[in-house]
Amino acid sequence: MTTPKTWHESHRENLTFGSRIADSVANGMGSWTFIIVQTLLVLVWMGMNLIAYTYHWDVYPFILLNLLFSTQAAYAAPIIMMSQNRQNERDREQAKADYQTNVDAKLEIEALTIKLNSIEVDKLDKIITLLEEMKKNSPS
Repeated sequence: MTTPKTWHESHRENLTFGSRIADSVANGMGSWTFIIVQTLLVLVWMGMNLIAYTYHWDVYPFILLNLLFSTQAAYAAPIIMMSQNRQNERDREQAKADYQTNVDAKLEIEALTIKLNSIEVDKLDKIITLLEEMKKNSPS
């Protein structure tokens, strides 16, 4: 017997290739590893252009480096926004699933409450019947 898929598993299977790429880029660019590697590359870039003995490919104020950052931001921002939009959609779907679970649980609890009440009423009826029988059978 196969176990039913969780909401997360079925959602993950329905992701498109573009959604997976957007999530990967957002996860990568939102990490300390990315920040540290990019910082090191910038420091190396600036250092090589400031102290290079023969060829400075991007002299101060590092216009080519600024162009690279602008290009990176121009591509990264929409990809990260796609990932955030998909994340918002996923959160809405999860909230709907959570709401449905809560509604189902409420209905079950109400049904159990009704059942417990009927059991209590049955017990009370039996106790009253027993008391009445005891009263009839007792010598007065």
